[in-house]
Amino acid sequence: MRPAAFITGITGMAVVAGLLLAGEARLGGGTAGEETTTAAADAAPKAGKRAAISDDRAEMIARSAEPTAPPSPDPGDGGAPKPADVPQQAETPAGETARPAAKKAVELARPMVENAGILSFGERRLLLAGIVPTPVDRICGPAGRQWPCGMMAKTALRLLLRNRSVSCDLDTVEWKETVTTACRLGTEDLGAWLAENGWAEAAVGSPLTEIAETARQAGKGLHGDDPRRN
Repeated sequence: MRPAAFITGITGMAVVAGLLLAGEARLGGGTAGEETTTAAADAAPKAGKRAAISDDRAEMIARSAEPTAPPSPDPGDGGAPKPADVPQQAETPAGETARPAAKKAVELARPMVENAGILSFGERRLLLAGIVPTPVDRICGPAGRQWPCGMMAKTALRLLLRNRSVSCDLDTVEWKETVTTACRLGTEDLGAWLAENGWAEAAVGSPLTEIAETARQAGKGLHGDDPRRN
């Protein structure tokens, strides 16, 4: 074999071998790059997921550690408190009215007896509860035996009181004109005393109706004879 041909053959084989090696390197590099790219692409979402989860958990922990702030007022309502923030007041049940304040016992000195049923304190008067006042000019008894029972009823109440103080149930000591209330001399209810002794009749629906009727049947006070004849 000629040297030139031998050298040419060796050179050709070297070129072919170089081309094969270059092609294999390219093929291997492409595969490695693709694998690297794929691995990086797979790793990126996983890393993003881990980062997102970590942030969410961090936010949850931070919120749980913070104190709960009170709700800020709505700027549109001028900072007015919400209905839930306003303390509710006790409501009166339907069909019921608010009860008035209980009256208190007030001591009144030296009442004047206007008639059997009304006490006067200057221009102010107290009508004894539960009875119908007996007018001073009332006349009782049959014809020929009539007598001034109204004046006698007034005198009987005056003799009972004898200018002593009485205790009356009032809202205030500064009442005006005429007020209906219960008054007592010690523990003796004045209205009940008048009804029991027949010096006044019971008002309609009064709790004194029964004792007033008992006095009428017994002929006491207005229902009897002139006591001056006895």
